[in-house]
Amino acid sequence: MAQKKLQSIRGMNDLLPTESARWQYVEATVADILGRYGYNEIRFPIVESTDLFKRSIGEVTDIVEKEMYTFDDRNGDSLTMRPEGTASCVRACEQNGLLYNQVQRLWYMGPMFRYERPQKGRLRQFHQIGIETFGMEGPDIDAELLLITARLWRELGIDSAVTLQLNSLGNIESRAAFKQALVAYLSERKDQLDADSQRRLDSNPLRILDSKNTSTQALLDDAPVLLDYLDDDSRQHFDTLRQLLDAAGIKYVVNPRLVRGLDYYGKTVFEWVTDKLGAQGTVCAGGRYNGLVEQLGGKATPAVGFAMGIERLVLLLEELNALPEGLQQNVDAFLMVVGNVQIDAVKVAEQLRNDMPHLRLQTHCGGGNYKSQMKKALKSGASVALVLAEGETAAGEITLKYLTEEKPHKTVAWTNLAAELVNS
Repeated sequence: MAQKKLQSIRGMNDLLPTESARWQYVEATVADILGRYGYNEIRFPIVESTDLFKRSIGEVTDIVEKEMYTFDDRNGDSLTMRPEGTASCVRACEQNGLLYNQVQRLWYMGPMFRYERPQKGRLRQFHQIGIETFGMEGPDIDAELLLITARLWRELGIDSAVTLQLNSLGNIESRAAFKQALVAYLSERKDQLDADSQRRLDSNPLRILDSKNTSTQALLDDAPVLLDYLDDDSRQHFDTLRQLLDAAGIKYVVNPRLVRGLDYYGKTVFEWVTDKLGAQGTVCAGGRYNGLVEQLGGKATPAVGFAMGIERLVLLLEELNALPEGLQQNVDAFLMVVGNVQIDAVKVAEQLRNDMPHLRLQTHCGGGNYKSQMKKALKSGASVALVLAEGETAAGEITLKYLTEEKPHKTVAWTNLAAELVNS
């Protein structure tokens, strides 16, 4: 009986060399911009205690109820593969003494895991770049995060395809007053709500505001508006943030229905959205979460951050044809090893790499005649083939064949090879 062919797990995709080059471009651009703003990278484990996410995300959210990859280890401890990065970042910072009376500007990158129906731009193993800042209370740091993202879109060439949406969730008291008014309004119309919103009416009514159901959205047209319930401090914070963005020339739309799916957000929330990716239109989202550190056992610490999905960002770049050409780098030179000269080939190749540290040199391995190796040299994309043949090694010579230019081949001494390549 034939064995079943092994396949990747549904919603957990491979990243092939042509794709990884695009990801490296995005990741390098993000890392460069964040370094220019003075942000430092932090790394933390993929697996955490399940309690971390229950306490941070909230037990009555879709993530905790339906989507987390949770299992018991051999000691019977409940562990979860991280569904998002903020809680892990807070845990890592608190555990390692990075928060109390300190200012931190941090970023991270890596896989997250949620069990949901895979679709374009939404996978079970997906990858995020996250930014978290701690110890800064004012709207100026909120603005800085939005300036960073705006600069990223410009440098990636996609700024015309994304729109910034802003809202304020206020403080706990103003949010509770709004929630009470919203529940009262929707309870009178409960039979007109979609099934998912009816369920959320008792557990997480603010999430009804971002329902994609058209009849529910129509009901919300006359619903109470969160901005009308803001406390004075939250209103001033939001007004100043908008002034800072106006001064920097950052365009935005105030969306009073914008909420975040996680319980720990308050005051500023935002999303960068696009209409180029169909239903999966959010490219980057975040906001302020001043209460989370205390909620997880630390001292009260102001915090604000965001996350962006790398899959969606790459999809958007592809959709807009905004990826530079030649991202998958070809080699510069291809060393052909013709005959029994493997020992000499190693000497020549490693000396050349010493002399020219930035040269992308590929050495042929595995034998083969001249003709077959030349085919591989041409396929490699190299501009020059270095032919090390058995008859020339005694004289310490090697032949250069130019693959992309109409130039005659030449034979040079090994000792002059680096200088010849630099000048060719």
